Amino acid sequence: MQNITLKLSTLHRHGSAFFDYLALRKQFFVDTLGWTIPHDDMHEMDQYDNPAARYSLVVQDGAVIAGARAMPTTAEWGQTTYMLGDACRGKLAGIPANLVRLNDVTPQMWECTRLVIAPSVEGIAARTECLRLICEGLVEMALAEGATELMSLSNLWLLRSLKKIGYSAELMGKPYVNAEDGHKYAVMKMPAERLLPVLPPEVARFGPAAVEQDREAA
Repeated sequence: MQNITLKLSTLHRHGSAFFDYLALRKQFFVDTLGWTIPHDDMHEMDQYDNPAARYSLVVQDGAVIAGARAMPTTAEWGQTTYMLGDACRGKLAGIPANLVRLNDVTPQMWECTRLVIAPSVEGIAARTECLRLICEGLVEMALAEGATELMSLSNLWLLRSLKKIGYSAELMGKPYVNAEDGHKYAVMKMPAERLLPVLPPEVARFGPAAVEQDREAA
């Protein structure tokens, strides 16, 4: 598995990855969850897939197996800003207008949406690695453009998974039940911070200097 990041102006560098991600979104959000959102027979795409959007995808053996979209909360594209902002202003049907207080959203915050992992990715370890790579890409893009926090309206499982990976994720509001799929969702946020590398057990226990001395002695 490897992470790639892109935006509309750079998607040509990654072959069909962008459109493969849109296809994966259609399979999950439309075909599986039954959401009433814009799509055709192959792809799901909405007004937030515009030049302000950023994408963090996971590729394995040439296939896109996971991904997410991000957007600065300062973004404007015609009458569109960011998803939660537009929902709070009553512009989006299906998303409650009281999920988050706009005063809690800062210009240094990015919104993350359309997180999806292919059903072909089986097992907790593999799916956790997909999420870690997605987040790694999102954080790197956010930091490069001056953001300090990421937020998302997502299924509650994401909060637990983010904490398991090592991110200090927390809720920004109360959960609600999506009328279309019956699942619980909530707005959550986390710092846009790089995770410390996971050290081998012997390094974590004794420290790198001790391990290096052991290797020299051998």
